[in-house]
Amino acid sequence: MDIKEIKKELRKELSYTLGDGQKLTENTIRERITNIFNYWETQKNRYIDNSIKEVVIRELCDEFLGWGPLKKLMEDPNVTEIMINGYSKVYVEKDGKKTPTDIAFDDETHLRHIIEKMLLPTGRRVDESYPFVDFSLKDGSRVNVIIPPLSVGGTTVTIRKFLRTINQIEDLVNLGTIDMRMAKFLVSCIKAKINILFSGATGSGKTTTLEVLSQYISPSERIIVIEDTLELTLRQDHVVRLLTRPPNIEGKGEITIRDLFINTLRMRPTRIILGEVRGAEAMDYLQALNSGHKGCLAVIHASTPTDALTRLETMALYAGLYMPVWAIRKQIASGLELIVQHEQLIDGSRKITYITEVEDVLSGEEVVLRDIFRYEIEGLDKDGKVKGAFRAKNVPTFLHLFKKKGIEVDPEIFKD
Repeated sequence: MDIKEIKKELRKELSYTLGDGQKLTENTIRERITNIFNYWETQKNRYIDNSIKEVVIRELCDEFLGWGPLKKLMEDPNVTEIMINGYSKVYVEKDGKKTPTDIAFDDETHLRHIIEKMLLPTGRRVDESYPFVDFSLKDGSRVNVIIPPLSVGGTTVTIRKFLRTINQIEDLVNLGTIDMRMAKFLVSCIKAKINILFSGATGSGKTTTLEVLSQYISPSERIIVIEDTLELTLRQDHVVRLLTRPPNIEGKGEITIRDLFINTLRMRPTRIILGEVRGAEAMDYLQALNSGHKGCLAVIHASTPTDALTRLETMALYAGLYMPVWAIRKQIASGLELIVQHEQLIDGSRKITYITEVEDVLSGEEVVLRDIFRYEIEGLDKDGKVKGAFRAKNVPTFLHLFKKKGIEVDPEIFKD
């Protein structure tokens, strides 16, 4: 019998006696496995080499106390993302590059066992009736799971790790994501309660930037955070976190982002943070921006500032209010003030490529955008690294809002 078969048999016996493993110690598991081995030897004449025993004990301890084969990857600070394409193929992202690993699960059952262990504290599920799920781990890492038959090659798991190395705006400057002028400007925007939309593709750094900037919100403010998975970690005390709820096994009881957003407006918020705009809640978001709710921060998936406005406009139409497009654009231009565009470049680095002001609507009903800062790519060096520079382009027209809040902004930062 090989190691996989031994582990499979032990896993089944341990699951009956150890429960979910939330309050276990390594000694407890070692003792139980050792007792099973002794029983096999004395009662069933099954002898296993001591070196194999130690490997089995160590791997099962990792499994019941942590994430099994994923433990090493979860503890590696250089790994930013883990991608599992079926039980035998595990990829990681390091320094912006995706590479295969030698990590593998024993079989599909082993992988599903680890997933169920991850899901247990969240109260969510993944099964034939609900074959995909988003959730967050205790450390803030975000997990997506999709199972067969939707995932043809086997259960697929994507883990976007929470980066503990990025805590201050200076960390983004040191990483080259922005320069110091942009950092100072964005911090001032947060303090002045400018309405900001963080835009970019998946994994481009939108949520990280939002979380870093959120620490500059005054602790006296009442902050309402709306998410579909717990991802943002705010340091203030007066924070209310709202989480969507998927439908139950009968397809009932779903609570959407829009449901939560409508309720938020009755909760006396000083500041609203929307984890992601992805549907009809876009209309309620625009209504909030235009009804005195200042300093709203939201995330949207889009490849350019122009695309971000197009998506916002399209999703507002999902609300089914039959508003003319010009009226929606007018609300966008009146309520939204700034778009912070993120991009992961060809060399894997992440940059804020645009900080763009939403200015006004022209007579032709087009929303006018003005770039305040922009990252201009100059080419690649001999090592394949992107060469470029952050450029200041225009002075924002809403600087008077900073003066009202008593916030001083050095005009020199807008000179290139």
